[in-house]
Amino acid sequence: MRVIGVGDNVVDKYVHKQMMYPGGNALNFSVYAKQLGVEAAYLGVFGNDQAADHIQQTLKTLDIDLSRCRQHEGENGYALVDLVDGDRVFVGGNHGGVQQQHPIVLAPQDLAYIGTFELAHSSIYSGMEEEIHKLREAGVQVSFDFSSDWNEEILQKLCPLVDYSLLSCGHLPDEGVKDLLKQCFSYGSKLVLATMGARGAMVYDGQSYYQKAPQLVKAVDTLGAGDSFFTAFILHYLQNGQNPLSALEAGTRFAAQTCLVEGAFGFGVAYSA
Repeated sequence: MRVIGVGDNVVDKYVHKQMMYPGGNALNFSVYAKQLGVEAAYLGVFGNDQAADHIQQTLKTLDIDLSRCRQHEGENGYALVDLVDGDRVFVGGNHGGVQQQHPIVLAPQDLAYIGTFELAHSSIYSGMEEEIHKLREAGVQVSFDFSSDWNEEILQKLCPLVDYSLLSCGHLPDEGVKDLLKQCFSYGSKLVLATMGARGAMVYDGQSYYQKAPQLVKAVDTLGAGDSFFTAFILHYLQNGQNPLSALEAGTRFAAQTCLVEGAFGFGVAYSA
């Protein structure tokens, strides 16, 4: 199986200790897929600063293909992060850096390349709402992380183009989550997954709801837990008979491991304020 993350990358700058770690929804998906033994690539936009250099070198070390990435003069995307009892708290950032001025526009050569993969994953922070239809037209399955920044308009627009939708729903009661998942399914996604923080996760496949509590660990850092959960879930789902319950178990186990690592997946370096 071959998968590709298309969209955002950042460094997460931990202001309390002046360390930065590679991250971003689309990039994390590629890294976690590689950790799970799947061939993975990444397509995104880099700046030309220390942060960009560090991310690119990390991905090369991990043997993740970057051949279709773009690079522009300017500041790479970053998020400012603080930790409170091991939990992440975002306290600022530069909204994607060079990605704002140079958003991804998928050319025919990109789509031919993406078409060699089985699954392409993107996110609400990738600025690709107008490009998602091209992923579907490239002949790959598409997953999309709406995070907690979804609204009715964006769901109606993208769910018909997305096979596997992921939403952050910790603020909703269980019945509200069920209603939302059913709504997304009605718009066109064939499987919808909600993460609910300490309450775990819920999946809807059009017929049944499946729910799984999180695996409790003494977290070092929860950054990346949602991305690692989804990556393990969807890869297990696609590779092992599309069983939502066993996929939830796989996602829960892998997310617990992620919580024991600093940053989304390690590779921290010092930075200057």
